[in-house]
Amino acid sequence: MDTAGKVITCKAAVAWKPNTPLVIEEIEVAPPQANEVRVKIVATAVCHSDLYLLYEAMHKDGFPVVLGHEAAGIVESVGFGVTEFKPGDKVIPLFLSQCRNCDFCKSPKTNHCIESWREVSQESLTSPDSRLSCKGKKILQMAGTSTFSEYTVVKEVNLAKIHPDAPLDKVCLIGCGICTGYGSAVNIAKVEEGSTCAVFGLGAVGLAAVMGCKAAGAKRIIAVDTNPEKFEKAKIFGATDFVNPKDHSKPIHEVLLEMTNGGVDFSLECVGNSSVMESALHSTVPAWGVSVIVGFTRIQKFTARPTDLTSGRTWKGALFGGFKSKDGAMEMVKRYMDKKLMVDEFITHNMDLGQIMEAVELMKASKCVRVVLKTSAQ
Repeated sequence: MDTAGKVITCKAAVAWKPNTPLVIEEIEVAPPQANEVRVKIVATAVCHSDLYLLYEAMHKDGFPVVLGHEAAGIVESVGFGVTEFKPGDKVIPLFLSQCRNCDFCKSPKTNHCIESWREVSQESLTSPDSRLSCKGKKILQMAGTSTFSEYTVVKEVNLAKIHPDAPLDKVCLIGCGICTGYGSAVNIAKVEEGSTCAVFGLGAVGLAAVMGCKAAGAKRIIAVDTNPEKFEKAKIFGATDFVNPKDHSKPIHEVLLEMTNGGVDFSLECVGNSSVMESALHSTVPAWGVSVIVGFTRIQKFTARPTDLTSGRTWKGALFGGFKSKDGAMEMVKRYMDKKLMVDEFITHNMDLGQIMEAVELMKASKCVRVVLKTSAQ
């Protein structure tokens, strides 16, 4: 392409300070360096984790930053040493890398990769190096992705090549929410055929968890949320029952224990709230129940008694649904292309990048599942 090797000037949504609106700015995106890929982002979605970092948990040293991590695009150019990608490839950026060479990548016991956290600050979830700048200032990248931009630069290990016919304004959701929820049910909880499940929280991740429970053969899937308007959507993905904690005077786990004659087999917490995590655990049958923490939080703490677990329960955590990131993204896109995975049903709004704050407000008010922002023509 004629832009290869040159600085690209484009639009991006910049967060200059914590707890302030994103601003559409003209930024400069430098060419990719060794083992890096510059990507034209075609579509990106707003995930609750972006809001969480902007309004609740991002360290002040993580600003200014371009957020965004759920997207799909087209390779514009590649840096020295890149062998897996070429200009024109359709790709999904990944916040979790897969180098395929480290001990973690080679182990079937984890989907983590040592390269994911080598340069990323645990406080700010940004790295000190960045190819983005604006008004003479370096703009940090969130988890090495920063997809609220028309162009971004990511490492080769943080990119998945996908089917050339995949619609980027749909499969962008596979970059986070769908894999996270679906995989947590299938890969981490290992939901069994004929089992009873409870999913706490019916955002995109929770709905994907419901979909995963159904795919695994669960016969009863109880959806738990304080917003009763979400139940009809949950039915589409496989929920059989709906429980609103506001309708009950007793703790919600006690309600579920009564509904299931002793507890659910599997529970998935998809809210990111420590008290809900505890409720999800206590809603499982003591002898063999499995509860998975899927929701993201960095500042809350939970408590448990030894007897909560010594009876036989298992309490797990999940990141990206347990998928090896490159392999998982490619696998899930293929499932979608084969009509074995629902994706379109998650999209409630389509907007342009310039409307990002409208999208943010919709998510804050729980008036959407996923808003997909078009950043450039495919």
